[in-house]
Amino acid sequence: MTVPRSTPATTVPPAPSTTAGALPTRARAPFGRALCAMVTPFTESGALDTEGAQRLADLLVAEGCEGLVLSGTTGESPTTTDEEKATLVRVVREAVGDGVAIVAGVGTADTRHTVELAVAAEKAGADGLLVVAPYYSRPPQDAVEAHFREIADASGLPLMLYDIPRRTGTRIEPETMIRLAEHPRIAAVKDCAYDLLGTQRVLSRTELAYYAGCDEYVLALYAIGAAGYVSTVANVAPRQFRSVLDAFDAGETAGAALGQRRLLPLVESMMSAGLPGAVTAKALLNSLGRPAGPVRAPLRPAGREAVDGLLAAYGESVSAS
Repeated sequence: MTVPRSTPATTVPPAPSTTAGALPTRARAPFGRALCAMVTPFTESGALDTEGAQRLADLLVAEGCEGLVLSGTTGESPTTTDEEKATLVRVVREAVGDGVAIVAGVGTADTRHTVELAVAAEKAGADGLLVVAPYYSRPPQDAVEAHFREIADASGLPLMLYDIPRRTGTRIEPETMIRLAEHPRIAAVKDCAYDLLGTQRVLSRTELAYYAGCDEYVLALYAIGAAGYVSTVANVAPRQFRSVLDAFDAGETAGAALGQRRLLPLVESMMSAGLPGAVTAKALLNSLGRPAGPVRAPLRPAGREAVDGLLAAYGESVSAS
C-alpha cells in the first residue's frame, strides 16, 4: 500500500497475540485513527468561507482529530464546485500543516469526473482520496471494481473506498473489496454498510484499514480490528470520540464502552432524527460560535425546535464525558 505523504503518527500500541483478553490485531491506520468528516463553512451569502474552514480545521486538530475528511457528504460535496473542492484542500493544508492527514472526497457517479477530481485533489495537497461507490446508476460489481481501479491508477494517492449502499443504491460487496485490496493504492474503507459479518470477512483476508463511518459503530468496529473512524459527530465532540479509542488502546474496555454510550444522545440527535448530518452539525457549530454558516439548497437549516433538541443532546453527552 502507498503511504500518504504526511501520515500522522498513531498511538495504537502493538496488540499482544497470545495473552487471553488481548487487544485485536488491527491494520495500520494510514490516515491516523480519529478522523472528522468536516463540514464546509460558508459565508452568510453562501460563498465558500476559506478563513472559517481554516479556523474550524485548527480547532478540530487541537481537540484530537488526527485527520480531516473534506468534501464528503457532511461537507456538502454535491453542491460545491470542483474549484471550491480544490480550494478547500489548499487552505486547510495551509492551516494544519503536513502533520495532519487530509483526505479529499472526490467520488461521483461519473468515472471520468471522479478521475479529474482525484488529480486536482492531489495537486492541491491532499494525502488521500475518499471515493464513494458510483451512485444512482447501480452498476454491477465488475463495473464498480473497474471504476475504483481506474481512479486508483489516475493519481499517486491512496484511496479510501466509501461503502454506503443505503445512499448510493450500490454495495461494494465483500468479495469485491477483497479483490480491490490487491491494488497498491487502495488502502482503506469508510464502512457504512451495517454488515459486521462482511466487514470481518474483509478484515480477515486483507490489510485494508477499516474506518467506522457510522458514529454508533465506532467502538464495535474498533474492537474487531478497525483502524479508527470518520465521524460527523466529531465536528462538535472531537475530544469525546477520540477518548473512546484512547481508552480501548489503554486496555480500559469498560471505560471505552461507557464513553461510547455517553455519546448516544448526541449521536441519535445528530444522525437519527430525520435531518442530514451536514444540517445538524452546522446547527450545533453555529450555536457554539464555531465556523459553519448556512447549508446550501436543497438542504435547509434546522428549525428552532430541532436546534434546541440538538443543544440538549450535546449538553447531555458532553457534560457526561
